[in-house]
Amino acid sequence: MSRKLFCQISPTTYKISVLKCRMVRKAKDLFSHSRFSKIKQEELLPVVIYKHNSLIRRKLGNTEPKLQDNKAVNLGLCAPKINGILIRPGETFSFWKLVGNPTASKGFKEGVTLFKNRVKAGIGGGLCQFTNLIHWMILHTPLTIVEHHHHDGIDLFPDYNRQVPFGTGTSILYNYLDYRFKNETDVTYQLVTYVTETHLCGEIRASEAPALKYHIKTENEHFVRKGGAVYRKGKVFRICIDKTTGNELLRELIRDNNAKVMYNTDNLVIENDLNAEE
Repeated sequence: MSRKLFCQISPTTYKISVLKCRMVRKAKDLFSHSRFSKIKQEELLPVVIYKHNSLIRRKLGNTEPKLQDNKAVNLGLCAPKINGILIRPGETFSFWKLVGNPTASKGFKEGVTLFKNRVKAGIGGGLCQFTNLIHWMILHTPLTIVEHHHHDGIDLFPDYNRQVPFGTGTSILYNYLDYRFKNETDVTYQLVTYVTETHLCGEIRASEAPALKYHIKTENEHFVRKGGAVYRKGKVFRICIDKTTGNELLRELIRDNNAKVMYNTDNLVIENDLNAEE
């Protein structure tokens, strides 16, 4: 039997570990040279680079509908904290620095969270949908992603009206699992975020139009059975295109999926072991 980590011994040691991680993050940020985005403006920058909307109440396995309603509340509390934020040249966007600790005292409710590869209810749950939205938009810009965590190695829920490729999601946990990107260009960018009754909505805008555009494409996505389990495989590429000529300038592999499927696979087309990739 492998030895337990300190955080796995008991709920108390887990809380101590979380507190330590939060303190380490604060210390690192205090002594870093990063300039974090703080300034917001109501006036919208003139050029829309990319727009995306995501359905708030989605079918996620057998999760309780109430948790989806609570997620809607949580997303609604976050939207105005991000809306209008400027990311000027040299600045770094930090989700948690803008949103803060999502506690019950601030109105956040229990939503869906992931703990040890299992779904459970937790205060502020569902906020990864917000960073999913931001990440998807940033992938369509020249901005540099400097911190991105992912639910590695697991495919939790069957596809339900999927709009973006599997593997392009995010995982966040206040404050030490953050989503951050840096503006290393000479153009100012702006995030616009808001919620409707049904959708979380976002735009990424800029002070001037870029010369490049980006496409995200999945290739060779399939399911294989190995060792009694089913895995979802596939490669996700980010393709940079010159807007003037239409020429492909760069094809970047951003995700090589090999995720264990955690739901009923009866309706999937699955390759057998002989065809599975090693």
